[in-house]
Amino acid sequence: MTSLEVAVHEHRSALLGLAYRLLGSVSEAEDAVQEAFLRLERHGTDGIDNVGGWLNRTTSRICLDRLTSAQARREVYVGPWLPEPLESSGDPGDPVELAESVSMAFLVVLESLSPAERVAFLLHDVFGYDHAELAAILDRSEAACRQLVSRARKQVEARRPRFEPDPSVRAEVAGRFLEACRTGDLQALLSTLAPDVVLRSDGGGKVSAARRPVEGAERVMRFFEGLARQAPSDVVLETRWYNGTPGLVVGVADGSLLVVFVLDVADGAVRSIEAIRNPDKLAHLGPVRSATGP
Repeated sequence: MTSLEVAVHEHRSALLGLAYRLLGSVSEAEDAVQEAFLRLERHGTDGIDNVGGWLNRTTSRICLDRLTSAQARREVYVGPWLPEPLESSGDPGDPVELAESVSMAFLVVLESLSPAERVAFLLHDVFGYDHAELAAILDRSEAACRQLVSRARKQVEARRPRFEPDPSVRAEVAGRFLEACRTGDLQALLSTLAPDVVLRSDGGGKVSAARRPVEGAERVMRFFEGLARQAPSDVVLETRWYNGTPGLVVGVADGSLLVVFVLDVADGAVRSIEAIRNPDKLAHLGPVRSATGP
């Protein structure tokens, strides 16, 4: 293999994990990593002591530029902006399954940060970069980077969602939720929800979706009751894992996806539900396959 092929083989997966956390978009993360490898190809590996470090820094800079340009678009986005769901394996040994930093609820919190704060916080607190490394990536002084991290950490801690570290608990609670959806048992559904559960729905102005968060267990239950009444006759439900927790894919018999629900579980209950309906954010996902209707 060429040196570039070796770099792609060794670093692509880790770079995608970094870029996804920075951008909240699978498709944009793939584009950013591809751009980093193109820059490496143009630069060449000669003279680079640590190719992985070079790629991490380059990918981070690309993501910072993309976040900055996306900020204005997200401010005029129709309804809540939610990250694209990231398919995961469901294997408790998979690092993705254990990482709070990839949970949908955590990524939603990161949307409250400025682009520079988000990059600084994730690189420092999640990926272990020191302030000198941040200064090189962000083109700021170490003191300024230290302030960025501190300010971002305070904002995140004030809104940090609770996280269930035990994958078996996440699976058990989500399993009861999904079974209640399949059977239409509203009381069973209600029993899985935390009293202060929040549901956010992202249609991007392209399909109908709740423009404001739905808050409280009773209101979320009624939301699902309304969805069940409106469901097409050929509706198909399928369980998949997203962002380290089970999710529910809703589609129709021809395989088309209608919505993906991603559940965040903590303290034995569903704490938040992200409903992704924007078709642009579902395009990277495979079609529904199971024939299990409600």
